[in-house]
Amino acid sequence: MLKVFIIEDEVPAQANLRRILNTNFDDLEIVGIVESVEKSVAWFSNPCNKADIVFMDVELSDGMCFEIFKHVNIPAKVIITTAYDHYAVKAFKINSIDYLLKPIDTSELIIAVNKCRLQHNILNNNKLIEEILTKPEVRAYKQRFIVKIGDRIIIVPVIDIAYFISQDKTSYLVTREGKQYILDLSLDALEGLLNPKIFFRISRACITNIDAISQVTKHFSGRLKIILNPKRDEDIFVSRVRTSDFMHWINS
Repeated sequence: MLKVFIIEDEVPAQANLRRILNTNFDDLEIVGIVESVEKSVAWFSNPCNKADIVFMDVELSDGMCFEIFKHVNIPAKVIITTAYDHYAVKAFKINSIDYLLKPIDTSELIIAVNKCRLQHNILNNNKLIEEILTKPEVRAYKQRFIVKIGDRIIIVPVIDIAYFISQDKTSYLVTREGKQYILDLSLDALEGLLNPKIFFRISRACITNIDAISQVTKHFSGRLKIILNPKRDEDIFVSRVRTSDFMHWINS
């Protein structure tokens, strides 16, 4: 149900808008009608008041409707209604959806409302899609990697991977059993494919599975030294800039 707020100082015009909206739309709810700049500002200043579409006459009982925008932010879709056509430029500047001349034609009003409704649905759908894609618990992360050794193709499930290492500009996948395979992907690319609840990039050269960390010790330089399983010949450290995030990750 879309919420409609009407700003109109003429009672017959208020009644006409109400009649057209109620007759032609089942999914609109008129949440309020005011006749002045002052009352409009007061209504929008109340965080409890919400509107999706605002019908706004230009000349109100105490001034011009454009004054409202100087005092409050109006996130709703605005449809300007007026008996004069010379306010069109100002209406454009406040990003109004449409500009209806009085007496208001029913078909033009229906078109204007449908414009608002379409933009509202597109915006909400985009937000929903973004929320779904960015939720770690529902996002589709990489489940397996394909590696090639000569003529052979080997499938390595993510659950069997201990960590990823970068050496001499080459990325390696290391399994829990200690097997090491070359990957065509960089660690930067890998980072976006892995579930952040399980894998963490501790440095520019290493992304580790939390289960592969056997020991964490403080180093004299203030960094954290990591002992991985399978063990590495070289020392592995958590970058200073990642230390805080790393501690939060292992405690989450």
